Amino acid sequence: MRWLTLYARSRQIPASLAAVVISAVAVGALARDGGGGPGDPRLPVLVLATGAMAVSIGLSGQDLALDRTAAIRWVPRRAAHVLLCGAVVGTVLLTVQAMGEDMATTAFVVRDSAGLMGLVALGAVLSGGQYAWTLPFAWLSFSFFAPPPTSAPTQVASWMLLPPGTAAGTWTALVLAVAGTAAYAGAGPRR
Repeated sequence: MRWLTLYARSRQIPASLAAVVISAVAVGALARDGGGGPGDPRLPVLVLATGAMAVSIGLSGQDLALDRTAAIRWVPRRAAHVLLCGAVVGTVLLTVQAMGEDMATTAFVVRDSAGLMGLVALGAVLSGGQYAWTLPFAWLSFSFFAPPPTSAPTQVASWMLLPPGTAAGTWTALVLAVAGTAAYAGAGPRR
């Protein structure tokens, strides 16, 4: 149990979890005040993206040389870390939503949290843990200002905002989740 506590502290999980909860509660309060219309996906996507960006800092340790001396293999640990972070981010939104305004369906939350964690994992592989947040931030920013999703490329570009049953949104999120988790588990964060 001690190793789990040390791992959580080295990955800044308590601070990341606090940021995830605070952002979800703040956006939940905005939803109650009429910040977005019913069925507006921007607020739940903002919560999920903020949560994914907050936990991204934990995708790299404080000392890479020390991380390599671990007795437990890193591949399953890294994959579990990404999957668990995605589950926590989605669960926090669903919990806040259960206490107040209904912002998104469970299918929407699962799809977007998985895709966003895949983006964060890819960001960690490409830029390191300290800059892993840039990839989901850039994609989120683009999707907010992208043209209406009428063609396949624009649907892929705005997958975060599409309804949960949309094939392009589901497949894009699935590809990002699998590719990001596999790349991060195998290669780890950029040094």
